[in-house]
Amino acid sequence: MSKENPDLVIVESPSKAKTIGKYLGKDYQVKACMGHLRDLPKNTMGVDLEHDFEPEYVPLESKAELIRELKKAAKQSDCVYLATDPDREGEAISWHLKELLELPDEKTRRVTFNEITKGVVTRAIQQPRGIDADLVDAQQARRILDRIVGYQLSPLLWRKVRKGLSAGRVQSVATRLVVDRENEIRAFVPEEYWSLDAMLRCTDKDGQFVAHYFGEKKKRTLKNEAEVDAVIADITGQPFTVGEIKRADKKRSPAPPFITSTLQQDASRRLNMTPKRTMAIAQQLYEGVDITGVGTVGLITYMRTDSLRLSEEALASARDYICGRYGDGYYAGTPRRFKTKNGAQDAHEAIRPSNVALDPERVQKDLTKEQYKLYKLIWSRFVACQMANAVYDTVAIETECAGHRFHSNHQSLKFPGFLAVYEESREDEHEETAPALPPMQTGDRAQMERFEKEQHFTQPPARYSEAMLVKAMEEKGVGRPSTYASIISTIEDREYVTKKDKRLCPTPLGEVVTQLMLDHFNDIIDVEFTAGMESKLDEVEAGKIPYKTVLRDFYTGFHKEMEDATEALKDTRIKVPDEVTDEVCELCGRNMVIKTGRFGKFLACPGYPECKNTKPIVERMPGRCPRCGSGMLKRKSKRGFAYYACEQGAACGFMSWDVPTDKDCPVCGQTMFKKAGRGQNRPFCINENCSNFLPEDKRGYRRKPSAAAESAQQEDKTAAAAEDKKKKTTAAKKTAGKKTAAGGEKKKTATAKKTSAKKTAAERESS
Repeated sequence: MSKENPDLVIVESPSKAKTIGKYLGKDYQVKACMGHLRDLPKNTMGVDLEHDFEPEYVPLESKAELIRELKKAAKQSDCVYLATDPDREGEAISWHLKELLELPDEKTRRVTFNEITKGVVTRAIQQPRGIDADLVDAQQARRILDRIVGYQLSPLLWRKVRKGLSAGRVQSVATRLVVDRENEIRAFVPEEYWSLDAMLRCTDKDGQFVAHYFGEKKKRTLKNEAEVDAVIADITGQPFTVGEIKRADKKRSPAPPFITSTLQQDASRRLNMTPKRTMAIAQQLYEGVDITGVGTVGLITYMRTDSLRLSEEALASARDYICGRYGDGYYAGTPRRFKTKNGAQDAHEAIRPSNVALDPERVQKDLTKEQYKLYKLIWSRFVACQMANAVYDTVAIETECAGHRFHSNHQSLKFPGFLAVYEESREDEHEETAPALPPMQTGDRAQMERFEKEQHFTQPPARYSEAMLVKAMEEKGVGRPSTYASIISTIEDREYVTKKDKRLCPTPLGEVVTQLMLDHFNDIIDVEFTAGMESKLDEVEAGKIPYKTVLRDFYTGFHKEMEDATEALKDTRIKVPDEVTDEVCELCGRNMVIKTGRFGKFLACPGYPECKNTKPIVERMPGRCPRCGSGMLKRKSKRGFAYYACEQGAACGFMSWDVPTDKDCPVCGQTMFKKAGRGQNRPFCINENCSNFLPEDKRGYRRKPSAAAESAQQEDKTAAAAEDKKKKTTAAKKTAGKKTAAGGEKKKTATAKKTSAKKTAAERESS
């Protein structure tokens, strides 16, 4: 029998509510709170510094209707299950819900799901717990710390640098990492070195191979061309003798399953997804997707984690799947368990598929393109981590000539093992495969046919990509898995860093703000201090220290720094240097600079007021104009939409909503274009006279109705509106007729009553 009053289950999102609602049935009603329903106030600090950092929480005005709806549902339910995400933020949302909905302890149940599958959800509902006060306190401490820093530092930046700026406890450290890397690049002094390769032919048997210069007895770096020429002079005309030969099987182990940081890094490198986008798609996969023949199911486990732990159930399912699909030889033999790094919270499992039997090919038709790519990445990494090692057959040969040693190496794949499913990506994947070596033995001889020498220079450290910055923050202990994406998104939105060729570099504004912070708020922007604060928050979560103790200790030093900075900067206004471009002012010849106005950024001549030349910023695109062969520029329409036009402007007149690429059509040679939007869309030819031409309706865009169809639709709408008006008019006339008839009846009744009364009076008089 169904309950008379279904229990209420509150989750964060509608999609999660839909998935869990299907699992729990009619005895439960599942509603979404859409995240936080109350928070610190918008326009005031909301933290009472005079009374031991007491926070003031207020309901969010935008969610007033939702709050009323949840209060009503909670009153009608015998039991309320708070099923928000299984982390600090989720715990805090549940606590705020309990306080806001005025739920008594005996009516409140806290449940969490590491994965959203029917079995896990059902078990969690049967094993509820209370709200974890330590988790809530850890979140409160972070929120209050960030509010204090933001509300006291930001106004200082407004007064001294520029209005509208903001400073954050963690975002300032992330910006500093980018600025420090840029300063390393500027200070880098390249050093010259040379490589020397000898192209050798075997004397006693057929075969050629390449030998790379190693040194004499020890490894030696050739620092200039003179040293290279001296080696060449020594070996010219001299025979090469094969020395030590090493043959071995080299084993390569699979990478561990994903945690939040490694997922963001791999998705960035492989799928070109930003950390923010990666987490948004992962959230969709976690909350649930409708799968044909299965129903609504969460495809992955919780995606905010720093733990490499895997459940015994998951390990067993991976073993069965690998042995069943690939064979026993591809299984590792025993379950692989990976050690979680020191300092990790280890609150959840690693990121993995909730059901390994739902392989990517099976669910592809039910997923969006991005969901499929990310799910395939997660699924493949998990399956691969339980597979056998890949085995390579390696050969290393040392040759010697005139006292100089050369090395040759080759490896070939002998057994793919986990590589049958997944290969870990790297930031720099330019490693070339060496050609196979001829069969040789110690003592064999070879002659040099030619040599190749090449000059090189040491390279500065690379700028951070988003993936590299996530890795750096993780290694240095800055932020936590749930914050990496938002930190990077924030410093980009605030224009402290910008992307150039998919790498992050600081803007002049970011460098000025970072320098101000270094001069006056060294603790706030210190990497070790920030990492130490994260450790203290972990101790609050573990119940080791009260959260207000952390706040008191922090504020003592911070308040002193604020007073000193205010005094030191009282008569100072810091100017942000303009960013100089390669664009030359056609009026006076100066290099133009980037300025910011009411409608965004534009180019301006630095000679103002003598020269008042300005022009919009345009981005040069690859490819050539299909009409005149000139360059292509990216522009914006009045409504803010990007389009692509010939640099000759009105003189040519070509424009397109499709994106020009760096590829030429193999048939006609014209620049190929691709569909605008996310993802790696395939290029196509737009030349109507080319046999490779792709018509507009086949380029993947939603088809617009033809003029005839639009006209027919408009006629249908007009006819429907006329019919609707006619019905309303007829209904109104009928209603009016009924009212008139009813009025007439009432009038007749009243007249009859009057006549009857007069008749009765007359009869009385006559009697």
